[in-house]
Amino acid sequence: MNMNMKMSKRVLTVVLCSLLVQFTAQADSYSSTGQSNEHAPAPASAPQLSPQEIEQLVAPIALYPDALVAQVLAASTYPAEIVEADRWMQSHSNLKGEELAKEVDKQAWDPSVKALAQFPSVLENMDKNLSWTSSLGDAYANQQQDVAQAVQTMRQEARKAGQLNSNEQEKVTAQGSTIVIEPANPDVVYVPAYDPWLVYGAPIVAYPGWYPVPGIFFAGPAISFGFGFGVGLFGGFGWGWHHWGYDWHGRSVIYNHNTYISHSRTIINRNNFSRNNFNRGNFNHGNFNHGNAYHGGGHSSFHAQPGTRSGAFSGFDHGGNTRGFSSRGRSSFGGGSHGGGFHGGGGGRHR
Repeated sequence: MNMNMKMSKRVLTVVLCSLLVQFTAQADSYSSTGQSNEHAPAPASAPQLSPQEIEQLVAPIALYPDALVAQVLAASTYPAEIVEADRWMQSHSNLKGEELAKEVDKQAWDPSVKALAQFPSVLENMDKNLSWTSSLGDAYANQQQDVAQAVQTMRQEARKAGQLNSNEQEKVTAQGSTIVIEPANPDVVYVPAYDPWLVYGAPIVAYPGWYPVPGIFFAGPAISFGFGFGVGLFGGFGWGWHHWGYDWHGRSVIYNHNTYISHSRTIINRNNFSRNNFNRGNFNHGNFNHGNAYHGGGHSSFHAQPGTRSGAFSGFDHGGNTRGFSSRGRSSFGGGSHGGGFHGGGGGRHR
């Protein structure tokens, strides 16, 4: 009896040891596999745009007031919502002032897209030139510092050309090497109308397929101002004019006094794509101070079709036809498609 019990214990011990060895081997294998996946190399980032290519992208908005530049750059990362918002505005053209603001506030768009409802011509321009819009958003998402620098470079060029000075519509000030543009009246915003390919002195090759939208395009090398947009009625909403700004030192869009972070699923920051810091198409939060960051609302559900540029609509023109992005940068004028014949809004005043 004692012999049988001893044999049973020995058998049980052997079995347990065998199971333990097997379990340990499986755990090691699982750990090794998991570690391999965790540290898998991130996909290669797309080639960076040159300074000249980025200057071409920011040329149509570089002379806007700082807060409007911030709204456009943030909204450009949501091209699908830009299209939806512009079509919505067209079908609700009867809404004005506070009534319009209330209805816009109900929409599921990102705050930056809602903010552009204050400037229908700017929103229309982004919709009509959707390829440019998505390329701008892609550049801002992946080369934020370069985009900020390009805006300042273009402002310097416009100032040298005698086109950027303070007037009744806006206040232009230099803070060191940084040029700041603000409305002369904080409650009335004038959107400058100009030809982005001529206003900076040396002509720039137009963005491919550029469509000159009436109201914000003014033929010739000068800048014109139409009627001002009253933004006071939108002030009571969290996405209104006074909630936006640009931090030129930090080179980032500011929303509600915090760094704005886009959560677009359409245009992403490819430079920081990995299993650990990329979630459902959102920007890498590790690039920003978590205690000082606003996470933009809204999620674009549009999925780019095959053949488009990674993470963007930049392969599409307004009609949905695919075409590649090409930029020859700043050069002597004479190449590219240059729109003309459309003038800024009525009552425009030249600088």
